[in-house]
Amino acid sequence: MLIDFTKMHGLGNDFVVIDAISQNINLTIEQICFIADRHFGIGCDQLLLVEHSDSADVDFKYRIFNADGGEVEQCGNGARCFARFVQEKKLTSKNTIIVETCSGVITLRLNERGMVTVDMGQPAFDVKQLPFLAALDDSQQDNRYNLTIITKTGSETLEFSAVSMGNPHITLKSDDLDHYPVQEIGQILESHPSFPQRVNVGFMQILNQHQIRLRVYERGSGETLACGTGACAAVANAISRNWLVSPVEVVLPAGSLHIQWQQGQSLMMTGPASFVYEGQIIL
Repeated sequence: MLIDFTKMHGLGNDFVVIDAISQNINLTIEQICFIADRHFGIGCDQLLLVEHSDSADVDFKYRIFNADGGEVEQCGNGARCFARFVQEKKLTSKNTIIVETCSGVITLRLNERGMVTVDMGQPAFDVKQLPFLAALDDSQQDNRYNLTIITKTGSETLEFSAVSMGNPHITLKSDDLDHYPVQEIGQILESHPSFPQRVNVGFMQILNQHQIRLRVYERGSGETLACGTGACAAVANAISRNWLVSPVEVVLPAGSLHIQWQQGQSLMMTGPASFVYEGQIIL
């Protein structure tokens, strides 16, 4: 099987994007893992499929697969790349695109200079939606949770906030992201039994009320250079605890995203989407 693909990235969070409208595509988990492999395949954090939607008022269906082959609900950086891809490939002439995902319908708006704004919908703070198997008590009503883990140095109790942006996220606060053990803590929390569907783990350093630094350990991919839903989750979690005020610049390892959110409204994320190259791969 010969497949046409496009390599794209959103702030270094890289994707293989495949048009499954013009091509007959039915990938296995093993084939997705091969495509994502950086040594033997193309290499990517996620694979994105562009498909027809069965809904008359929706333009496209958007499917996302992590590097381990698992399908996930949402990807903010991928959504921006999706928008630029369908317009560049002349699959649509619209600047505002309605897209169906596993977690619901989102709206993408193409701006000038390759920037894309994504209406990510309202953050969901009900931990049952993650799901997070935590016993709720009075101390957790302000989006503050504790979990004890075993690290290389012994037992450690971590405090974090939790939210669903269509996919599950928790956010921890650190005063020194450069020296925080993101790999170790991220790997432990991502697959902790308290998160039966695993979880994305964000590590946030607050610079001021309108700016943060962020590193994200994504489930199924490890730490990435940027995570759109992770940036949205960090801002939503921090605003819910009165640490930040909208708008917020999220400084990720490969660049910045801009988030606007008022409680009770949709969260808006703006950032770049870039083309890298096109090619064909034989599976």
